[in-house]
Amino acid sequence: MSRDTEISYEGVEHRPLSDFTEKAYLDYSMYVILDRALPHIADGLKPVQRRIIYAMSELGLSAASKPKKSARTVGDVLGKYHPHGDTACYEAMVLMAQPFSYRYPLVDGQGNWGSADDPRSFAAMRYTEARLAAFSDLLLREADQGTVDWTANFDGSLREPELLPARVPHVLLNGTTGIAVGMATDIPPHNLREVASACIHLLDDPEADAAALTQHVRGPDYPTEAEVITPAAELHKIYTTGHGSIRARAAWRVEEGNIVIDALPHQASGARVLEQIAGQMQAKKLPMVTDLRDESDHESPVRFVIEPKSNRVDRERLMDHLFATTDLEKQYRVNLNVIGLDGRPRVKDLREMLTEWLQYRRNVVQRRLEHRLEKVRDRLHVLEGLLTAFLNIDEVIAIIREEDEPKPVLMERFGLAERQAEAILELRLRHLAKLEEMKLRGEKDELENERAELEATLASADKLTALIRSELEQDAERFGDDRRSPLVERGAARALEASEVVAAEPITVILSEKGWIRQAKGHDVDPEGLSFRAGDGFRAAAAGRSNEPAIFLDSTGRTYAIPAHELPSARGHGEPLASRVNPPDGATFTGVLMGPAESEWLLATDAGFGFRMPLGEMRSRNRSGKAVLTVPKGAEVMLPARLGDPETDRIALATSAGRLLIVPAGEIPQMTRGKGQKLVGIPPKEYQAGSERLVATATIPQGGGLTVYAGQRHLTLTGNDLAAYTAERGKRGQTLPKGFQKVKGIAAG
Repeated sequence: MSRDTEISYEGVEHRPLSDFTEKAYLDYSMYVILDRALPHIADGLKPVQRRIIYAMSELGLSAASKPKKSARTVGDVLGKYHPHGDTACYEAMVLMAQPFSYRYPLVDGQGNWGSADDPRSFAAMRYTEARLAAFSDLLLREADQGTVDWTANFDGSLREPELLPARVPHVLLNGTTGIAVGMATDIPPHNLREVASACIHLLDDPEADAAALTQHVRGPDYPTEAEVITPAAELHKIYTTGHGSIRARAAWRVEEGNIVIDALPHQASGARVLEQIAGQMQAKKLPMVTDLRDESDHESPVRFVIEPKSNRVDRERLMDHLFATTDLEKQYRVNLNVIGLDGRPRVKDLREMLTEWLQYRRNVVQRRLEHRLEKVRDRLHVLEGLLTAFLNIDEVIAIIREEDEPKPVLMERFGLAERQAEAILELRLRHLAKLEEMKLRGEKDELENERAELEATLASADKLTALIRSELEQDAERFGDDRRSPLVERGAARALEASEVVAAEPITVILSEKGWIRQAKGHDVDPEGLSFRAGDGFRAAAAGRSNEPAIFLDSTGRTYAIPAHELPSARGHGEPLASRVNPPDGATFTGVLMGPAESEWLLATDAGFGFRMPLGEMRSRNRSGKAVLTVPKGAEVMLPARLGDPETDRIALATSAGRLLIVPAGEIPQMTRGKGQKLVGIPPKEYQAGSERLVATATIPQGGGLTVYAGQRHLTLTGNDLAAYTAERGKRGQTLPKGFQKVKGIAAG
């Protein structure tokens, strides 16, 4: 074609690209929503599921027939009704055959159809065989009785049902999940007997609200025996609003001291659960567990045994931790989004779903009765013609023998319709016996009675309702079973704290002058005898348990908590504390504390102020610590002193001026933060070099003594000697004997 040749666009439609893409996307969205992802409220099926079930029924694969290769079924579905991928079609078929996926399986499979541990481990369709399950009869039984509309398949060569005439609200029984464009559906499975009971209640009382219906449908019923632990109030809210979430928890029991798990939540993988528990054991996060065994077999598909370390282990608390940290507890989203009878997707509550399904069911039953009534009337019409022939048998035979066209003659002579005349001409000679006439009269009487019943039922809304109710009761009795998932309200699971997980072993935490930390096993450690880095030395140490936090106090009066078991071993020099916390600029670490949360400690500054404080109040998960002690300008933080019994203990306070004051511990106020109150009467001067300071504190237990160290000498005070230095809090105290006024330290003994 020459470049100069003009291209004609005559007859070509011109549309803005934005309009075209918008319409194309909307068309695609509606296709995904209506023809792929969401179930219809009538039969609870997506198109691919409906076509699989119908194709299997057309292949004669009823529950009583011999199964055929799954590839044959998939081939028929794809070739006749559903021109899509074979893999997706087969996976949809597999899902309907898995008893751990469907509460009431629709397909009865033979071969490897996957396992609860790995639902996708099923064999290829060329290996497996399948037929319809007996439950599918509830969806298909009335399909050929004029109950549903039919439409052409994708190429117009065959007819397929638009919906299946479900005899039960299947949309709630097996549930479904699906993701469309801009919307999704998550419908949990339910118990047939409970749902049928709710439908019957709604038939008896059409004005019943959701609260009344939840007396029958108490909650989801999954294929496993795991507990549904969602509170009844939340379940009621779900069925009232159409959305929410449900929690299910594994069932367990204690057997010979061991924990036995014998039911997992729906869609929970046993292999995954074992892997999660074993991972925690290897990470030493479950020191109270000594062994984990999988004793599952054919008789017990799920049997996991957890062996605690001793009988002292709180099994309830251990399982609570596992529920919080593994798939032994799962949460399921609920979104009752379905395609309604009006062809539109919408989230419906329980009452709307059951009411709309009953409306569909009433229409199906009415169409079935009308279809049957038409058949009965047609047969009665034929029987009337046949009986007329029997009453005039000789004349009928003569007309047939003598006339070339006997049909119009018969119609004119006896007033017969063409349909009746055809039936007379098709009679065989053996049917002319007297016995046949009696059978025809008996059949006519039965059909007349049936016609009267059908007409009466169709003319009475009450009788139609009674028929629907009766059929629901029969189907629930035949196919229903007891609830599998017990409804048990339980509190939220809580993982174990680090202190609960770590074994409570005795340890000693050492703090160096440069702020390096480490921990050594046992309490018989000589912290001052350990090796330190060059230029570093011992600052403080505290004895405690590995499941307790170590509390560090800095020079600004802030405290920091670190789990003691996370500290490095004392075999090395440790690591800098500043790498784990964020102290203020220029701050140094002055002390370390350990013990029970309720233990009390004396916090003080060398300005002579302080207070008592429980150790638990000093804990903080903040890396920046917690401001506890207010340090006056120029003052320094003293080493904390642990108190025993505030009612009987005494606190010894020694100053740089050689004075000693002993006060009852109960006189020292208990506070959670601040400067504290005056402990010893130091003159109110600026805290400068050379001014009097508080240099040492010690806790004297009841009946104990006190040793004062000064240079190479020491002085031990007991009994009356201590009484001489005892006074009220805030006093100056008594001067120590000559030679002991330059106090280096004091210690209870």
